[in-house]
Amino acid sequence: MKLIKQTGQNIEKLYNRHLSFRRKTIEEKVRSIIDDVRLNGDDAVVKYTRRFDGVKLAPRQLRVAEREISSAFQDITPEFVGHLKTIINNVSDYYRKQAHKPCKVKGRDGILLKEEIRPLDSVGIYIPAGTAPLVSSVYMTAVPAIIAGVKRIVIVTPPNKEGSVNPYILAVANLLKVSEIYKVGGAQAVAALALGTKTIPKVDKIVGPGNMYVTEAKRQLFGYVDIDMLAGPTELVVIANRFSNPEYVIADLEAQMEHVGGMSILLSTSRPLIEQVRARVSNGGYCILCKNVDEAVEIANKIAPEHLQIVTNNARSVAKKIRHAGAIFLGPYSPTALGDYAAGPSHVLPTMGTARFFSGLCVSSFMKTSHVIAYSKRALEKIREPLEKVAHLEGMTKHADSVNVRFKS
Repeated sequence: MKLIKQTGQNIEKLYNRHLSFRRKTIEEKVRSIIDDVRLNGDDAVVKYTRRFDGVKLAPRQLRVAEREISSAFQDITPEFVGHLKTIINNVSDYYRKQAHKPCKVKGRDGILLKEEIRPLDSVGIYIPAGTAPLVSSVYMTAVPAIIAGVKRIVIVTPPNKEGSVNPYILAVANLLKVSEIYKVGGAQAVAALALGTKTIPKVDKIVGPGNMYVTEAKRQLFGYVDIDMLAGPTELVVIANRFSNPEYVIADLEAQMEHVGGMSILLSTSRPLIEQVRARVSNGGYCILCKNVDEAVEIANKIAPEHLQIVTNNARSVAKKIRHAGAIFLGPYSPTALGDYAAGPSHVLPTMGTARFFSGLCVSSFMKTSHVIAYSKRALEKIREPLEKVAHLEGMTKHADSVNVRFKS
């Protein structure tokens, strides 16, 4: 791991890492794919599936058949299905407690103001399957959508060379009763979900992790459809001191760099710990020596990482000073891997410093609100003059007229 200073070019690159993520060539390629899907629908989708995934499918073969889903369990042991159910229960239990209470105000003279909270009608979930099938992303995205009450949940995932979907992805989808699954990946999958084709009806929102092409497609199609966030490569910051177990720190830093493009950063007040880490972790990442834990916290807040592990001896008190992080893991027995797979909260989290303003996936990610406003004639009359003044100030005289007409004899 590279030792860097708290000031200078290297740390500024960490703080502004989002600036180097977008590439113009990718932007142009994705725009071309989206335009093709917009104009040619299924024909464009099957063309890119053949080109990028190396498998030839007819439009009618894009949707995974019921028999394919049910037969997926033939390749999976009952023991593993039991493990999946345990994890799904953990995720479900966490999200069931995220009930959003609507705002409701009753005023004098018959005023009623409130929110109507409703689930989205449909959601598309992107599940990567390039280097390895991200089975965990199925339950980490679908469960909060299910608990929110979304009626139509669609999974898109790249097919393998035989034109089928990984059986573990299908098994988890089956356990969650998600049956609309399409064998399509990349920017063309995002375009199909956002714009709709004859075979793949459009959705209201697209969530889930993906590569640069998937992320760029989500960026370009935001507005046609809602998205969860624009996520880049996964990242971990560890705050440690002389009380931290070096073996745990090293294992967690190395685990994060198993991901393609994954980044690990150690912020420590202990020079011996940093030297030990640097000697044993050689495949990238950064170490920063800090004067004290408060300085480490300040740097962590500027980085605003996806994952933040605090493995100091007073982790809970340190965590109170953290303002920007997608997920915070406290103490020696809460590794990031726990959040990736089994703890409960979704592992779909903001990266590239966007934890300053984005949040991890939750039940409210799949809901929307409508404002409800009900006034009596008496209540409207009381607000009539202030409303009229503002309307005239903005040159909207007809707005004022629409109120005043209600008081003419």
